Amino acid sequence: MKFDLWVPTASPMTTFDLLEALGKESEARGISTLWVGEHVVLFEQYASKYPYATDGKIPAPSGSGLLDPMVTLAYLAACTTSVRLGTAMLLLPQRNPVYVAKEVSSLDWLSGGRVDLGIGVGWLKEEFDALGVPWERRGARTDEYIEVLRTLWCDDTSSYAGETFHLPVCEMFPKPIQRPHPPLHIGGETDAALRRAARTAQGWHTFNRSPDELAAGLDKLDQFLDEAGRSRDDLRITVCPYFNQLTPDLVEQYAEAGADAVAALFFCFSAAEVAETLDGLEGCREAAMRAGG
Repeated sequence: MKFDLWVPTASPMTTFDLLEALGKESEARGISTLWVGEHVVLFEQYASKYPYATDGKIPAPSGSGLLDPMVTLAYLAACTTSVRLGTAMLLLPQRNPVYVAKEVSSLDWLSGGRVDLGIGVGWLKEEFDALGVPWERRGARTDEYIEVLRTLWCDDTSSYAGETFHLPVCEMFPKPIQRPHPPLHIGGETDAALRRAARTAQGWHTFNRSPDELAAGLDKLDQFLDEAGRSRDDLRITVCPYFNQLTPDLVEQYAEAGADAVAALFFCFSAAEVAETLDGLEGCREAAMRAGG
């Protein structure tokens, strides 16, 4: 079982020296992947419901925000040589897919082939509104944008004609180092997310589930994989317990439920605290290693 870190890159605590220390300590300790999330803007007041909190509110105080995921991972790529670098999640339907393809390909090229692209459809309508992007049909756009990414990454000459996006005949280079392309991980807890993972992805990344809830989700995923002519062997199953306390026993339960990797929430306020914070997670990392990491 792999042991990852999910890093809430919130300001003002996530500084360049904290990220550098995290990258170097992660490699020294055998961390598999560093995951970062995305929100371009946040709001003091909003009607949308955050799916991972009982009060429907994202735990981000006014005056705080997340670093851009691609810029953050590019910085980490320059500080590291082996740890994998992932988005959990990049909000694909609110972005231009051609730029996403270029950014991910560039990051994969410069990192030596270490990128995992986690994709989400988003939950914050107000963010879509601020970007001038339609909230409606974001699931359909996500599916089409994934196809746009694939043709730009895999084909010497690319084009796409869909209902939500049209890509004229063009060329994009450099291609990613990873072939046919960097692994795609679908984030989300709905049946639609599970179906998307079964159809299109190399991973499912789930948040805030108990081991029993993970097992139930995997039962559904297995059904959708069977319909798609695939099996769970084709996917990496990553679970992040989020704000639920991670313990060695919980790591073992996740492994028994079917997880291939557990992503511990890494919450740290300064570079000086990175090593101590990782020390506190060492028992969980060792449990993951015993489970087959």
